[in-house]
Amino acid sequence: MSLTLVFEISMMLTSGCAVLLAGWLLLQGQRQRAMPALAGFAAMMALWCAGHIAIVQHWHSVGVALVLANPLMPMFFLHFALQFVSPTAEIRPRWRRLLPALYGISLLVIVTSWFGAGGAITATAGFDAFFIFAGIGWLNLFYTVLLGVAAHAVLWHGWRINSGNKRRSIVAMFLAGGWGLLLATSFVFPSLGLNWYPYPMLLLPSYLLFLVYGVVRYQVLAINAFANKALLWLGMLLLVLALMALVSALLGQLGMQALAAVPASQLWLYSALLLLLSAACYRPIAALARRLIYPGGQLSEPLLAHWRSQLQQCDSWQALAELAAALLSAQLRQKVTVRLPEAGQQGSDLHIQCLRTEQGWLYQLTGWDDVTPGYRLQGEVFAALLLSNCRILEQSLKLAEAERKRLDQQHLVELGALSAAMAHELRNPLNIISMAAATTLPDTRQHIQQQLKRADRLIADLLSYAGQLQLQCSLVPVKAMLQSVMSQQDWQGVECQLDVPDELLLWADSYRLQQVFVNLLDNALAFCRNQSDAKIKLCAKVGQNQVQLFVHNNGPAIPTAQLPGLFQPFVSKRAGGSGLGLAIVRRIMQAHGAKVQHRSDLGWPVSFVLQFFNQQQGTENE
Repeated sequence: MSLTLVFEISMMLTSGCAVLLAGWLLLQGQRQRAMPALAGFAAMMALWCAGHIAIVQHWHSVGVALVLANPLMPMFFLHFALQFVSPTAEIRPRWRRLLPALYGISLLVIVTSWFGAGGAITATAGFDAFFIFAGIGWLNLFYTVLLGVAAHAVLWHGWRINSGNKRRSIVAMFLAGGWGLLLATSFVFPSLGLNWYPYPMLLLPSYLLFLVYGVVRYQVLAINAFANKALLWLGMLLLVLALMALVSALLGQLGMQALAAVPASQLWLYSALLLLLSAACYRPIAALARRLIYPGGQLSEPLLAHWRSQLQQCDSWQALAELAAALLSAQLRQKVTVRLPEAGQQGSDLHIQCLRTEQGWLYQLTGWDDVTPGYRLQGEVFAALLLSNCRILEQSLKLAEAERKRLDQQHLVELGALSAAMAHELRNPLNIISMAAATTLPDTRQHIQQQLKRADRLIADLLSYAGQLQLQCSLVPVKAMLQSVMSQQDWQGVECQLDVPDELLLWADSYRLQQVFVNLLDNALAFCRNQSDAKIKLCAKVGQNQVQLFVHNNGPAIPTAQLPGLFQPFVSKRAGGSGLGLAIVRRIMQAHGAKVQHRSDLGWPVSFVLQFFNQQQGTENE
C-alpha cells in the first residue's frame, strides 16, 4: 500500500468524522450555546481535509480553493472559545460586535487568496501533487495563525475566570489544540522547501476525538456517547483495513486471481462503505425487530418519566395501588389489578403484586402468560418501577410515623407541664375553701369535703395521665399488694374474692401497680354496688415468661359502641368519674412493657386482663 493511499485514507476518515461531528453538534447541542460554532469548526475541518484529497486526485483548482479557506477554521474556533469561556449566558457586547467584522475579514482574506493565486501544486516526498503556499497565500497562513493565537488567548483568559468542570475542559482544550497544531502544520513542509512526507497528518482522525473529549466531556453528556461510538467505529475501520490487506495478500495464493487484481484501496473502500451502511441500517432494523418481537405499545423515555412522576406523588398504599393500576390499564387498554401489602383492588385477569420479604421487595406477575410479548415487557418494566416506588413510599411512611410519635411525645411533655401548673393553681384555692368550710354547719361541711375530695381526685388523675412516668421497679409480692388495695375500698356489700398465690412476685413499680388496681376496682364498684349479688374476683395465671392478672366483675356489660375507645381519655360516662381511669391504666401498663385488654369471654360480663411479659415465675392459679 502506497503512502499516498495511506494519506488519502487518513484524510477521508478525518473528513467523514468531522461531518458526523458537525451534524451531531447541530442536532444534539442546541441547548449549549457554543456548540453551533464548534460544529462550524468541524465542518471547515472536513472541507480542509477534502481539499487535500481533491489535490491527490488531481482536482487541483477545487483542492487549492478548499485549503485556502482554512482561515474560517480558527475563526469558528475563536467564536466557540468566546462563547464557551463566558461565565454568563452571552459573550460581552464588544466581542459580539467584533465577531461579524472578523468573519468579514476572514472571508476577504480567503477571496483575495483565491483570486491572487495564493496556492500552488508541487511534487514532494510520496506525492506527485501537494499543496504549497505562494504569494498572497502567506498572508492567508499568517492570518490563520493569528486567529489561532487569539483563540488560545481567550482560552487562557477563560481558565483564569472559571473553575470546576469548565476550567478542566479549558485545560483539555489546550492539550487538544497543541496536538492538532502538531499534526496539521506538517502540511506546510513543502511550502518551506522541505521535501518531507507529512507523517503527522496521518493521525488527524485522533484530533477530533481529543477535541470532543476536551471541549464537551464535562458539558454535554450525549457527546460523550458519540465519542465512544466514533472511537468504536474507527477501531472497526482500522480492523477492516488490516483484514483487507491480509485478504488481498492471500487471494492470489488461493487461486482467486480476479479478486487479487482488485486494488487494495478499492477492497478497503468497499468494506468501509459496507461497514458504514451497516451502521446506518442498525437502528431502523433494530426498531423493526423490536416491533416484530414485541408488538403493541412501545416504551419510551417520556412515558417512563411520566409514570415515575405520577407514582411519586402518592402518599398512601391505597392511592399508589389505584394510580398504578390506572396508569398501566390506560397504556395496555385492558384492566390491570395492582396489589400492595396494605392495599388492593378488585380482581381482573392481569395482576401485579408487590411483596415485602426478608430479602427485600419482590413483584409477581399473574395472568400475563397469554398476553403478547410487548405487553409482557411493559408489565415487567412497570412492575420494576412500581417496586422502586414501594420502597420510597415505605421509607416516607416510616419517617412520617416517627415524626408523628415525636410530636405526640412533645405534646405529652407540654401537657404534663400544663397539668402540673394547673394542679398547683387549683389546689391553692381548694385549700382555702377547705379551711373556710371548717366553720360551717356539719352537713354543709361534709358536702364540701366530699366535693373537695372529688376535685383532688380529678387533679391527681390528670397529673397521672399527663405527667411523665418514672418507674421505680422492684419485686412486688402481688397478693400482699392486692390485700392492701382491697382494705382501702368501700365495698358496700359487694363480695370480693382474691385468688392469687402467696409466692407470686412481679418486677414492677409498686406504687403504679396499686394505682392500676385502684382504678380498675373503682370502676367495678361503681357499676356493681346497686346489684344484690354483686361480685368482684381478682386472680392470676402464670405462664411461660409471663404473668396474667384478671379483674372480673358481674356488673353490666360494656356497650359494644364504647369498646373501640374504651382506653381513650374521657370516654367513661359513670357519675363522679374523671374519664381518665382506664387511660391511666393503659399508660402505666405500657410504661412497664405490658398490656391491658378488655374481654367478655371468660365467664364474666366484664373482665380486664393485665399481661406482664418476661416474668420468671413457676406457679399457675386462676
